[in-house]
Amino acid sequence: MKQILPILTLTTLTAAAFADAGAAAPAAAASGLSYNRVGVSYVTNGNTHPYSLEASAFIGSSNVLIGASADLTAGGSDSVSLGYVFKNAFAGADVTVAAATNDTYGINIRRALGEVVAGLEVAVGYQRSMGAAKNDGFLYEVSYNVNKQYSVAYGITDPQGSGSNTNSVSVRYNF
Repeated sequence: MKQILPILTLTTLTAAAFADAGAAAPAAAASGLSYNRVGVSYVTNGNTHPYSLEASAFIGSSNVLIGASADLTAGGSDSVSLGYVFKNAFAGADVTVAAATNDTYGINIRRALGEVVAGLEVAVGYQRSMGAAKNDGFLYEVSYNVNKQYSVAYGITDPQGSGSNTNSVSVRYNF
């Protein structure tokens, strides 16, 4: 029963996106955010400091986003995800809904703040895991695009009920 709500939400949002794609509505302006990227992250979580490799890219010219992450140290977990990006969904922000391995579902809102500081981006999201490894929680990130190819980011993951946040620093290459 708990799995029905996330599945219905993801299905409804995806169906709405594909239904709108065939309509004769004017195309939305590009958001300017890069989703085709690869990066390395240093994550602090208690006494461990794992490094991870992450990559994401659109499939062709669609808004379908495929992603993967791999823990570069022992004892971590790897993940593959598939999502859909709603560009300029509201107030210039992109909204991404995704499903990943280990029965994990999420929603992420990402916006460029070029009017405040050129190259600055913020993101906030929520992730829900229906599998054995419960890692539900909120995600917050601030990113700075050094130039068109490189960016650095600082993120905080706030798992519900654990009382300990996870911090990460990432270096990314946009392609």
